[in-house]
Amino acid sequence: MKNIIKKGIFGLLAVVSLSACEADYLETAPTNQVATVDAFRTTKNAWAALNGIHRLMYSQIFSVQAQGGQSGNMLYTDILGEDLVFPNVSNSWLRSEYQWITHRNPTSSICFYSYTYYYVIISNANMVIANIDKAEGPDADKKAIKAEALTYRAWAYFQMVQLFGERFVAGAANSSLGVPLVLEPGTTARARNTVAEVYTQVNTDLNDAISLFTGYTRLDKSHFDISVAKGIKARVALTQQDYATAAQMAKEARASFSLMANEDYLTGFNNYSNKEWMWASRIVADQTNYFYSFFAYMSINYNSTAIRSTPKVMFSVLYDKISNTDIRKKLWDPTGTNTTDFPLPASTFQRYKYLSKKFKVADASLSIGDVPYMRAAEMYLIEAEALARQGNNAAAADVLYTLAVNRDSKYTKSTNTGAALIEEIMTQRRIELWGEGFRFYDLKRTNSPLNRNGGNHNASYVNGVFDVPANDIRWQFLIPQDEINNSNGLVKQNPQ
Repeated sequence: MKNIIKKGIFGLLAVVSLSACEADYLETAPTNQVATVDAFRTTKNAWAALNGIHRLMYSQIFSVQAQGGQSGNMLYTDILGEDLVFPNVSNSWLRSEYQWITHRNPTSSICFYSYTYYYVIISNANMVIANIDKAEGPDADKKAIKAEALTYRAWAYFQMVQLFGERFVAGAANSSLGVPLVLEPGTTARARNTVAEVYTQVNTDLNDAISLFTGYTRLDKSHFDISVAKGIKARVALTQQDYATAAQMAKEARASFSLMANEDYLTGFNNYSNKEWMWASRIVADQTNYFYSFFAYMSINYNSTAIRSTPKVMFSVLYDKISNTDIRKKLWDPTGTNTTDFPLPASTFQRYKYLSKKFKVADASLSIGDVPYMRAAEMYLIEAEALARQGNNAAAADVLYTLAVNRDSKYTKSTNTGAALIEEIMTQRRIELWGEGFRFYDLKRTNSPLNRNGGNHNASYVNGVFDVPANDIRWQFLIPQDEINNSNGLVKQNPQ
């Protein structure tokens, strides 16, 4: 933990210096004191520090190619599911994750990243939370900055506890180990808190943030506001099987957002000006992130080895579930021969069945594109699922209809009930959120097995991993061995 917290402090110093337009003060104070003295002397400086955390969302801070900030998590958690498929193994990036190997290796890069990246965010958020009340500046700014930092801390812990802890079960003690709760700046090693304790803190932080956000209008969609905080709370409540709260929060979160038009759905998912997007990172040309970009792995048209040789395609079983009149079906080519609707930049790009064009870079010479973290469509899906799991079939069908008919003008309101309605909603969720980093989390929170059978997964490419039963120990990431060693065993490992 000590080394991780140091990385967090370094991260703040680095991103503050990158983000602040007038950061001369960084040159005059002792290095070890910058974060607690000058970075929070005024709210203007504190905004710069907060902008540094925003930058961490798309920055490569550990020098591993696939780990371009939060997009690394998105890639890992979808490739562990069934809906992203490797059409060959000529490129090794994400292959071991696809085969369910590396997240069960405590010395692997994915374990280190998934643990340390979020603690860097938490560490930086803690410094903001601990110091912002003493800053000089408007109280409104202090409240907004603190609310954003609390939201970051809650979100980061929520991400981590789902990876490293056991699945949360409503009504149970949830006393198994989650992750250590670090709630103030410091370098002292701490033992892992329980899953229940982590979720309690996540909800406390979100509730405090929502209260502080009242009346705040954010600068742009890379910032949090009350809508996004409620959206995160909806995710948390859904994962905790608190379906009444999930439905309420999702409905309130999406209230000021509308679904995109069909023509916008086919434009490449690369522009956070899309009216449906609620939270995203804007990536501009002078901040290009090259081969660690999300689009260097998931787009159809950037010239990276991962795209040219091993594009990620859709699970054919899921594709077959999409209605022929659904606009989303146009995002994948089941034939592998459609050169008209799926043009590739050069003959060196490999073409496969179920090739995706959901994600495209606007300029093929740059790997950049805005990265979506939350959209209104997800909120409709959360609300519909939460209502259905409460047995409110009619209301769930109404909410689902609003989303589904937007994507498919021929869609008729569902008459399914019970498990059949939930299955329909989950299928819509898989189609809608494909490639956006949700599948591993959804399988784990619903206690569902991994099932890659019956489609275009290849036994050799998946290393034989077609099935992983629900509640298998492999649904937990292992704690990085460095953390075990650096804490002298205070931090305990997950079952191996």
